[in-house]
Amino acid sequence: MTIHILMAVYNGGAALAEQLDSIAAQKDVAWHLFASDDGSSDNSRAVLDAFAEGHPVTRLDGPGQGGTANFLSLIAQAPEGWVAFCDHDDVWLPDKLARAQAALAGIEGPALYCARTWIVDADLQNRRLSAARPRPPGFANALVQNIASGNTTVLNPAGAALLRRHAAGAAGVEVHDWWAYLLITGAGGRVVHDDRPALLYRQHGANMIGANDTTRARLHRIRRLLAGDFADWNRRNIAALHSARADLTPQNAAVLDAFAELPRLPVHRRLAALRRLGLYRQGRMGQAALWLAALLGRM
Repeated sequence: MTIHILMAVYNGGAALAEQLDSIAAQKDVAWHLFASDDGSSDNSRAVLDAFAEGHPVTRLDGPGQGGTANFLSLIAQAPEGWVAFCDHDDVWLPDKLARAQAALAGIEGPALYCARTWIVDADLQNRRLSAARPRPPGFANALVQNIASGNTTVLNPAGAALLRRHAAGAAGVEVHDWWAYLLITGAGGRVVHDDRPALLYRQHGANMIGANDTTRARLHRIRRLLAGDFADWNRRNIAALHSARADLTPQNAAVLDAFAELPRLPVHRRLAALRRLGLYRQGRMGQAALWLAALLGRM
């Protein structure tokens, strides 16, 4: 059961070799790397070409429209079978892929594996564990929060096929991993969140998203939520889910419709609907921010 690793690359030459070495060191699993370079101006392509001389690698040209579009392009082109998302600047632990495949073994419908990470600095030092996820994964969480960190995500063949089928309709989403979490849960699939870290998540000035594990980082995201960014992300996610509506469960399609109506409701009805739908974020601060966003009409 080969896992197709989808790596989006853009000017990652400084850290790329360490990530590639960690892929080569994966235990007890077969893999094939599909690396899509989005127009790098550094030595990324040379590093990939050198690695390809002794490993199963297919190098592709990205669409040149940013990281999310690059990942969506990779998803659309991925062969049938298992799929793992991969950033170009992390370092995987040796059992990452084998552990993910074991966690999803035997699940027939769409399924997604994700995990905690070791957050490290640019030199892979000063480890700290990413935030725990005390509440279970589900569509009611996915509508208002992403817990499926893309650099840890692995999809079983049914999950990968679901994403591939709807990749074109997701062109406007903010991030590919949140869309994956939404689509898998919306279709009634399984999400397995591993409390054990799966990789070293390198933090530097060019992170596409970055860790969200400090009070300062959480407050920054909450400010963005209250500034209206959250509402914009939601509109994009809703549009992508509407394009995949045929694969949503009837119950989740109804939840999606009610969620899409929230911004148009008066305050008292909006708050009542939020409670009725059971939407939730993982932490107390995040949950409080969700209620505040609903109160202020920032959803």
